[in-house]
Amino acid sequence: MVDQQARTGEDRRPTEIPAIRWEEPPEGPVLVLLDQTRLPAEEVELVCTDAAALVEAIRSLAVRGAPLLGIAGAYGVALAAARGFDVAEAARALEEARPTAVNLSVGVRRAQAAHQAALARTGDPTAAAVAALAAARALHQEDAEASGRMAAHGLALLDELLSGGGHRILTHCNSGSLVSGGEGTAFAVALAAHRAGRLRRLWVDETRPLLQGARLTAYEAARSGMAYTLLTDNAAGSLFAAGEVDAVLVGADRIAADGSVANKVGSYPLAVLARYHHVPFIVVAPLTTVDPDTPDGASIEVEQRPGFEVTEVAAPQAAGAGGGIPVAPLGTQAYNPAFDVTPPELVTAIVTEEGAVSPVTAEALAELCARSAAGAPPASG
Repeated sequence: MVDQQARTGEDRRPTEIPAIRWEEPPEGPVLVLLDQTRLPAEEVELVCTDAAALVEAIRSLAVRGAPLLGIAGAYGVALAAARGFDVAEAARALEEARPTAVNLSVGVRRAQAAHQAALARTGDPTAAAVAALAAARALHQEDAEASGRMAAHGLALLDELLSGGGHRILTHCNSGSLVSGGEGTAFAVALAAHRAGRLRRLWVDETRPLLQGARLTAYEAARSGMAYTLLTDNAAGSLFAAGEVDAVLVGADRIAADGSVANKVGSYPLAVLARYHHVPFIVVAPLTTVDPDTPDGASIEVEQRPGFEVTEVAAPQAAGAGGGIPVAPLGTQAYNPAFDVTPPELVTAIVTEEGAVSPVTAEALAELCARSAAGAPPASG
């Protein structure tokens, strides 16, 4: 079940808006989500009392963004365990909620493994539920710490690639605190540049068809006091042509073993534009987004979204198949992939919490993942 509560939050900064949190009221544990479909007009929270409600929140994009989906998946398993539901069934439903973002399955499997291990060891469902929650909380904390390290490595890379400061950064979709346990991925790098006095302008793609850039990235940039300008996705080329873009920063939902990057649809054209105009195209993502079991970009399953997201413009209380205002003739078919895939040769660098990989190759990614698994000190830059 999902309940809604209005949250005003006029005086809070983005990093203080909890995108997700676990609470334990007298009636039982719940997972509380900031409903991202209602931003920026209002801050409304969804209170999920079971995994089914969380699955619906994931599918509707009330909760979204690769790192946050991993955290949500882990908490969803913990919620099922604490509420006495079938944990294996809940885990399957959560993993299937969105197929492209690998972090979701990583979080689900981590909490499920902790639950199974505790249950096998103690035979006590309560102890197993506690173990699943501990795994979710640990993942949440690790993501927050990874966000800070990605921001530092990303800023160091920008300073290395670009001379003179005053960076003009173009970003696509949303990759800030709304998608993370910390301050985000790509947006966190731009935020670090802003705090260091080295961000001249953040160019924000509106990111069609759901406008995560206009609704969410602009929202976070405004609340952080950043100098930003919103543009339509098809205006990016003119910015490059005018020499107004110094770097492109995007996040990722899955990175294949060869370095192919799946991100919000519209990222691949930016990579092509960046290559033509000799502008760095930088992907910022935690290592949990790297999927060694997906060999290449062609192997990434790309989620297809409903056509009404393209044929209608969302508006409260409006008519239409998706609850929006029709902008195309009735019956129009729409092609609406949620993601596109950028090949590694168009990616200047992949920045993770363990450092940056450049050039992007399967060997370099595998080495970085192996070094992280072995517990080696993080690389610099």
